[in-house]
Amino acid sequence: MNIQKIIDPLNLIYYEYNKKTETLFYDTNYANRFIELEFFKITYYLTKQNIQFRVLKDKSIEFSKKSFLLKKKFQKLLKYIENKKQNIYLLNNNKVKFAKNIPLFDIKYIKQDINFSNYDALIFSSKNGVLAVDSISEDWRKIPSYAISEQTAKLIKDFDAKLVFSGKQKHGDEFAYEILPELKGKKVLYLRAREIVSDFINILNSNGVKCEDIIVYENNFIEQTEKTLPKNSKIIFSSPSTVKYFFKVFSWNDSYTAISIGNTTAKYFPKNVKPIIADKTSLKACVDKALEVE
Repeated sequence: MNIQKIIDPLNLIYYEYNKKTETLFYDTNYANRFIELEFFKITYYLTKQNIQFRVLKDKSIEFSKKSFLLKKKFQKLLKYIENKKQNIYLLNNNKVKFAKNIPLFDIKYIKQDINFSNYDALIFSSKNGVLAVDSISEDWRKIPSYAISEQTAKLIKDFDAKLVFSGKQKHGDEFAYEILPELKGKKVLYLRAREIVSDFINILNSNGVKCEDIIVYENNFIEQTEKTLPKNSKIIFSSPSTVKYFFKVFSWNDSYTAISIGNTTAKYFPKNVKPIIADKTSLKACVDKALEVE
């Protein structure tokens, strides 16, 4: 039974499916009413489809028919201990289970004078864009918003803003083509970082969308005193900037494993480094992929 295919029509934002554990789990960073609404939507839908499932204590949803025997619990405990021992590194301050942090940059918001009523829609390609624009004004919340991924969409909903679209492609150029039919003939504003790597703006403007862009945040490099990492480390790169900053500080060791959050970031590695691409564009998916690698 292909669970992923079954749940795709639900367009879930807060819940993700882990194929390995046959479990739907939610992002614990967003404990709000929207998670509860999505939980009820999932369970109602599965019940109507006559699909067997069970709800665990943490409100994750398991599809495995196997019961939780003592042996299985013991195996889970051993796996947890094994995962805790691994040297998995995130190059930012975001906390994700089983990962250690090496913050190589911080985010600086850039104050701008924006009249949001001039636009039919807003486009966000990261959570930082959402946080930055909300520090400027709350007026943006009234304008229809288009998010590149579920991660960005969750934050937009948390602000009770007008989320109308969450992308499935999750990569800059592909996202531009994905939203083209929705935005043709409209005037839109892309709220972005100082440095961008996709051809996103040109794609929209060349295809009947009037797209303006405003820089609302930038990354600032943080120098590190630590210059080496343990052998066999698994390092997660969440943007082209993290690739650039990492190689300013560290030398690559052949025992390391690089995990890239997506295809765009993967293009920025040196030729001698072949990254493994995460299944989804989220930090948790990156950590999950690192845990899979032997």
